[in-house]
Amino acid sequence: MTDHRPWHGVLVATALPLRHDLSVDYDRYAEHCAWLVENGCDGVVPNGSLGEYQVLTPEERARVVETAVAAIGGQRVVPGVAAYGSAEARRWAEQARDAGCRAVMLLPPNAYRADERSILAHYAEAARAGLPIVAYNNPIDTKVDLVPELLAKLHGEGHVQAVKEFSGDVRRAYRIAELAPELDLLIGADDVLLELAIAGAKGWVAGYPNALPAASVELYHAAVDGDLATARHLYRQLHPLLRWDSQTEFVQAIKLSMDVVGRYGGPVRPPRMPLPPEREAAVRAATEKVVAAGLA
Repeated sequence: MTDHRPWHGVLVATALPLRHDLSVDYDRYAEHCAWLVENGCDGVVPNGSLGEYQVLTPEERARVVETAVAAIGGQRVVPGVAAYGSAEARRWAEQARDAGCRAVMLLPPNAYRADERSILAHYAEAARAGLPIVAYNNPIDTKVDLVPELLAKLHGEGHVQAVKEFSGDVRRAYRIAELAPELDLLIGADDVLLELAIAGAKGWVAGYPNALPAASVELYHAAVDGDLATARHLYRQLHPLLRWDSQTEFVQAIKLSMDVVGRYGGPVRPPRMPLPPEREAAVRAATEKVVAAGLA
């Protein structure tokens, strides 16, 4: 680990292996978490959007967290605890705490376009579980934007200690640093990794390390260490894949890349559908190019 803060470094938002009957393969998931750590990743984020948490039963969702903790230790597991209701988000944070995790990640309220009072109350309720919270700002999908001024309020109230920034607006990194210098910025989208690393990010909540952990970890460390020659070279090679992390079909794309490189990605649960043929061909070709370059 990079230090005592479990959200520092490369945290993989884990894809969840489903069998062909769409049941969860927990043994394969445990092996995947261990494999990611063996390949240099600092930890995992189960039950994020990439983990298809929205279509899991409560029993499945709890067991996913417990499986990750058993595989790599709670200090390396930062579960997503998103929920429509604040009390439910708190209960998921309590479940993570009781499983041995030391931090959680939480979206703002996303059942409707929440106002500032609702957002502050939502994070305050989840914080009652007693674990540090990484806020997750994804205004593209949630329609709720944790702008820097609001993040500063959340941090000032003690509700959040870091933010996974997925807006794609790299200028926000500098505004966040001005308004809340102790709030840790985490790279939230794979295709702005270099820009946010240069801006001072403390970690990366990543998608494509599910398929390409070693190359992704090398890219991250080159970027944060200021080795821009290495970082730019890797970034150019990986970017045709990294940009899929910001596409609507990111789950399908990353799982397909896992299959191509010899890992198990497997199917997705409805309402997600497999990639249409032309987009499947694009992901497959980009992945095969990376493999041919020796990056997988």
